Amino acid sequence: MTTRWLTPEEQRAWRAYVAGYLLLEDAIDRQLQQEAGMPHLYYSILAHLSEAPQRRLRMTCLAEKLKITRSRLTYAVARLEKDGLVRREECPGDKRGSVAALTQEGMAVLERTAPGHVYTVRASLFDRLSPEQVGQLEEIFTQVAKGLQEGGGEATPEDLPWRRRSSPCTDGR
Repeated sequence: MTTRWLTPEEQRAWRAYVAGYLLLEDAIDRQLQQEAGMPHLYYSILAHLSEAPQRRLRMTCLAEKLKITRSRLTYAVARLEKDGLVRREECPGDKRGSVAALTQEGMAVLERTAPGHVYTVRASLFDRLSPEQVGQLEEIFTQVAKGLQEGGGEATPEDLPWRRRSSPCTDGR
């Protein structure tokens, strides 16, 4: 197998992506640590649960939505549970499964933290892009996510699990 090295243009694009991603994630993490004492992943867990029916999601579905392993999610939920922001419940109809549920305290933390988070995301990313670039950003990362999840194929935003309206993970079980 021969290595297909990056072209100079691809190398510049790759390095720009890595620099931008790391700086953006650092800005978001700093804001969330200051305002809520939690990293971006933990905030994302709370946000996903807040959008779910009855503020509950089966752990496997939550891991899928967050694009993380179940073991990483289990560790994060245990920490959030210790802080009283999330609780685990038995999964109805499946004794092996469990459900993560957002507590009132977790919702309060999310509501208190969301304005600063949105401000940081907007100021750090979207205010720097034109509407056309925002569309291109979605198109690019939809394609990347689709390829990594399913091994290729033509991607549209609706194909991705977090954009589907009737995902099996939205029933709270």
